Amino acid sequence: MNMREWLKKLTAEKKPMPILSFPSVTLMGVSVYQLTRDSELQAKGMKLIADRYDSAASVSMMDLSVEAEAFGCTIKSEENEVPTVIGALISDEDEANALKVPKVGDARTGIYLEAIKKAVKTITDRPVFAGIIGPFSLAGRLMDVSEALVNCIAEPDFVHITLEKTTEFLTEYAKAYKDIGANGIVIAEPLAGLLSPDLESEFSGSYVKKIIDAVQDEDFIVIYHNCGPNVPLMTESLVSNGAAAYHFGDAVDLKEMLEKMPRNIPVCGNISPSDCFVKGTPESMTKAVKELKAKCAEFDNFVLSSGCDIPPTAKIENADAFFAAAKD
Repeated sequence: MNMREWLKKLTAEKKPMPILSFPSVTLMGVSVYQLTRDSELQAKGMKLIADRYDSAASVSMMDLSVEAEAFGCTIKSEENEVPTVIGALISDEDEANALKVPKVGDARTGIYLEAIKKAVKTITDRPVFAGIIGPFSLAGRLMDVSEALVNCIAEPDFVHITLEKTTEFLTEYAKAYKDIGANGIVIAEPLAGLLSPDLESEFSGSYVKKIIDAVQDEDFIVIYHNCGPNVPLMTESLVSNGAAAYHFGDAVDLKEMLEKMPRNIPVCGNISPSDCFVKGTPESMTKAVKELKAKCAEFDNFVLSSGCDIPPTAKIENADAFFAAAKD
């Protein structure tokens, strides 16, 4: 599939593209714990969602613990909660220097690769995107999120050493998804959305660009996701990373982002996963979608989506209402 041509169709056809994979647990009657450890369930869930909804693409879930676990982080896993990283793996420059870069396939990365490999064989009417974490967000999980933000000022060398290693691994991980037939990746870099524009450029943007430059071509594209509140301040840096499309969270005004972003690049978002998909009703979802569509109607590059990965606790009837309102 020529993904540059698909990008033109994406903005022309106006099909929605939510990050909707975790709620497949409801359709399959399985737990989140089972889903995050079984490639067959992940691929089956993506297929069920694709069959149920006329979305522009099939997008895998954002499990931002997967890559950190491969590096050796401790993961907290509960039956029906998305896995999370607990504690810190490294605490200083010496430990960062000694940190071993894992092989692609280590820990659960092999399961997620196998899931996409299976999904692309059954979902053939639209692109299939894998999800990976961004280099700074991964570094934050290795050294603790709050420490990563402080260390950008206090211990910049420590952060850069860690980023070289996270970027090395993520580049190979992205290449592996490309090799097995994925049409692209959604790279989630939410922690960078808490930085100042200058710090984002130094500690995130330049490393994200390395990954994108290594894998993106006509047949494989990168969609950049950030749900941090500071992204309206850093659009110049974000655009310079070279992603084919951008996806923003509900912490920002999407119309403001569309005004600041180039008109020839798709900008996706940003119906609240929590307020609308989880806590909302079909009626409130319909209202939210119609209001966002009206607000952003003047922008040809607007693509309706969720603001972030939709949680497993989302109500299927709200997802139904999202697609119905999108089509209306």
